[in-house]
Amino acid sequence: MTTVFTKIIDGELPCAKVYEDDLVFAFMDAGQVNPGHVLVVTKTPYETLMDADEESAAAMMRAANRIAKAVQQAFEPEGITILQSNKPAGWQTVPHLHLHVLPRYSNDGVELIWPRKDPGMEKLLEYAARIQLK
Repeated sequence: MTTVFTKIIDGELPCAKVYEDDLVFAFMDAGQVNPGHVLVVTKTPYETLMDADEESAAAMMRAANRIAKAVQQAFEPEGITILQSNKPAGWQTVPHLHLHVLPRYSNDGVELIWPRKDPGMEKLLEYAARIQLK
């Protein structure tokens, strides 16, 4: 699968590269929400986190950890949001596994609406039983 991110990784499109290793590639998001907004993408073009192997997923988070520390030092934001979305209903706009390292400031206009529900402990236990890992 060819995506805009594979074209960036392959050098077909320009980018402001921040980091690269065998499994991930990180660069400045062209649509900077706030200065220092970085995308961390897997070199293998997995569409979603559920498609990726554990090694690539772990490498993406290791890189995000290092990049978030560097962003914190360079831009001194009040906070940092790490956002990873899957499929259009989950807010994914590019079908290539990636996450955002997004510096945050009070009143920066970035919003995440999270309509909290309270199903109760019985329902939570039922949900947990459905996804138990083996």
